[in-house]
Amino acid sequence: MAASQTFAIVGAGLAGAKAAEALRREGFEGRVVLIGEEAARPYERPPLSKAYLRGEAGFDRVAVHKERFYSDHDIELLTSSPVRSLDLRERRLELEGASSVRYDRLLLATGASPRRLALEGAGLAGVHYLRDIGQADALGRAIRSAGRVAVIGAGWIGCEVAASAREMGAEVTLIEMASVPLESVLGPEVGAVYRDLHADQGVDLRMGATVKALRGGAAVEAVELGGGEVVPADVVVVGVGVAPRTELLAGEGAAGLAVEDGVVVDQGLATTVPGVYAAGDVASALHPLYRSRIRLEHWSAALNQGRDVARAMLGQHLSYERIPYFYSDQYDLSMEYTGWAPRWARVVFRGDVAGRQFVAFWLDDADRVLAGMNVNVWEVTEAIEAMIRSGRPVDVERLTDPDTDLATLAGSSA
Repeated sequence: MAASQTFAIVGAGLAGAKAAEALRREGFEGRVVLIGEEAARPYERPPLSKAYLRGEAGFDRVAVHKERFYSDHDIELLTSSPVRSLDLRERRLELEGASSVRYDRLLLATGASPRRLALEGAGLAGVHYLRDIGQADALGRAIRSAGRVAVIGAGWIGCEVAASAREMGAEVTLIEMASVPLESVLGPEVGAVYRDLHADQGVDLRMGATVKALRGGAAVEAVELGGGEVVPADVVVVGVGVAPRTELLAGEGAAGLAVEDGVVVDQGLATTVPGVYAAGDVASALHPLYRSRIRLEHWSAALNQGRDVARAMLGQHLSYERIPYFYSDQYDLSMEYTGWAPRWARVVFRGDVAGRQFVAFWLDDADRVLAGMNVNVWEVTEAIEAMIRSGRPVDVERLTDPDTDLATLAGSSA
């Protein structure tokens, strides 16, 4: 690639920062412009609901790179620079403040934004969402000065915030429409583990509940549930999912770029417009193993797609085939999840479920492993991934036997 070329990256999160790093590591000598709308340099988001929120880790611990990294590697980091419009035909980005950037290659790494509540009282002071560092700072201060915290939504963010708030000394109510936390992702059996975990820590769980309104004067004071019950709260945290940030692509300048639950990309992370790529939360990527389009809202996808897409931008062949992976820490329960299981036939366990030291497996109707989650058990993710990649049925009796080495099951069939 010629040194006169400009590669622009819209989105200065983990995916964008890792792409910029990888471009330099791969030897690209042209101009690299990393554009972010936040004032802070790129940082990782998982700690925002955990150690950073609790005040156990400062910004330097969560930053992707040290402050001098970008200048040392001749990466133009433009912070506080929202992109106002995109012209794919002219290959130009218009930034707020009337400045513009012309590019030869473009990476869209705009991430996702929290879904907002649309109900009475949603705009009251004391209602928080958690996606960026500023929101984490504000929420941390609010929890420390609050006595009662209500969390709406028992997905990953909701559960992690509930755990952190309890560890920070607040009374916590966790409100969820499903029968157990994380039911849509993990199913009722594993969701029950998280229900019991939070109950053991003193969280007031309101499962199977809907929210009718948020009540208060100048600030929120309570959550009114669908059945009429009122839950007192000084702070309300909303964690009801995120949506890919594709608003930049709604204008005429983005014509020709396919958007469907995110930016549509092929297995090489290339969009439908030549020279334009997408990575991270915003990318709906064709996965060769699953023969399906997957949009992943996890740290590992931002990390790995960001690093790998740089090769594609440089004209190298890329087939992104990494198995989805994520992790979560809540109280003394740490887990890793490997795989992708939007549907499954059954869940089986090996180990001590009651003692929260086990591995769960999601199987299809042919007893093939779709996903595995190790809870306070370590060094098994490679074996789980090997079983997934093999696509072979497993001997369930051996799979659930803690004395059977998981690594031996990857190459065997039932």
